[in-house]
Amino acid sequence: MGSSEAPLLLAQPRGKGEPADAEAGAQRRWRRRCCGAWASEGWWAAAAAEVARLAALAAPMIAVALLQLTMQLISTVMVGHLGEMPLAGAAIANSLTNVSGFSVLMGLACGLETICGQAYGAEQYHKLALFTYRSIIVLLILCAPIAIIWVFIPDILPLIGQDPQIASEAGKYALWLIPGLFAFSVAQCLSKFLQSQSLIFPLVLSSLTTLTLFIPLCWFMVYKVGMGNAGAALAVSICDWVEIMVLGLYIKLSPSCEKTRAPFTREAFRGIGSFMRLAVPSALMICIEWWSYELLVLLSGILPNPALETSVLSICMSTILLVYNIPYGIGAAASVRVSNELGAGNPDGARLVVVVALSTIICSAVLVSVTLLSLRHFIGIAFSNEEEVVDYVTRMVPLLSISVLNDNLQGVLSGISRGCGWQNLGAYVNLGAFYLVGIPVALVFGFALHLGGAGFWIGIIAGGVTQVTLLSVITAMTNWGKMVDMARDRVYEGSLPTLVD
Repeated sequence: MGSSEAPLLLAQPRGKGEPADAEAGAQRRWRRRCCGAWASEGWWAAAAAEVARLAALAAPMIAVALLQLTMQLISTVMVGHLGEMPLAGAAIANSLTNVSGFSVLMGLACGLETICGQAYGAEQYHKLALFTYRSIIVLLILCAPIAIIWVFIPDILPLIGQDPQIASEAGKYALWLIPGLFAFSVAQCLSKFLQSQSLIFPLVLSSLTTLTLFIPLCWFMVYKVGMGNAGAALAVSICDWVEIMVLGLYIKLSPSCEKTRAPFTREAFRGIGSFMRLAVPSALMICIEWWSYELLVLLSGILPNPALETSVLSICMSTILLVYNIPYGIGAAASVRVSNELGAGNPDGARLVVVVALSTIICSAVLVSVTLLSLRHFIGIAFSNEEEVVDYVTRMVPLLSISVLNDNLQGVLSGISRGCGWQNLGAYVNLGAFYLVGIPVALVFGFALHLGGAGFWIGIIAGGVTQVTLLSVITAMTNWGKMVDMARDRVYEGSLPTLVD
């Protein structure tokens, strides 16, 4: 990301001959330039153009998510052939490392979606690199305590009743994920840096490259070197570093990043507090929801017939995770477009993005939900040969279809919240929706009413409906003109842009 070029749009001091109100004039010119273009278009033409822009962003993001999911699936399959114990250890390690590390880092990096996207829309290109450097510093510092926790996983798991042999396998797996933890942090920041500029091709390229390398590397480490499930973890870590190399080379060499490259300076260490005010709510918003799902899967282990209940819930989670790639992609695209429009001082453009994105995801959600219902007799067969499991999954599919509607709307509404910068409200919404509504309902239906896993899923739906309702109300009541002002304050931090008539 280094470059010898000076930042392009630094605010310049007034010359001696300039009038005292030159800065106010610059602000008026900035607003006229940003807001005039959209107003001159017809609404339907603008909406059609916005659909095309969202599709161009969302499709590659969906592809990236699917490629990453494929890598995870291949890792599970290869470890699964080692036997039940290595697979159980890897599964527990994945769950613990996701909860204690990857989800936190991913959430913190999402703060960049707001500030980088708005800075890019405001044409303050040099600030994208500055914000990205700050986030990398924060995430790398946080990796140290996370890594220490992972080292002690073999000692922690037996204390909570886990089998010592499984704990040992989980510890080996987590230990070899630690080198990749630091690479994952940097890769997340670089990805947000590119995403905020609508540069999705390098993300697809890096995902394809790492998947192509991962398949033979994982096989070699697991089977030929004989590292077992630790070999799969090491392959993941190596591929995380390869991803950094691909993204870093693209940023350094591509003309597309010429305006946003900037050298690392001491300024990156200043303003970390302002980044954390966005990053921490972003992390909470993601982690609160993520952890609630992990908690319910954990609780399924104390239901009657825990093997069946845990297996069915895992299949349901895997199915939802697969179809969630669509709202994830559209939500990421909406985040980019909303933040860019707000940064450009265009409240009408941001409002249009919200309308188009929500209309698109509603159509998509209905289609996916109906498709799941029509395939309800086949979904269980794809995951298991056990008739009992297949029948249980078939009964769960109508509940999954309702979840799809919730999750699709939630994915886009969360993306809009990140684009606007009100992740703090999103964090409170998720806390209330899942821990005051979702989990209590799940416990009542699962245990008190003896519905088991189906009762747990009713709790998930209750939390999701509450979440979507509250996020929808917040979005509907948003003052987009105020969002523009807040974006401007966030990007310029008290300074005005310098523009030329």
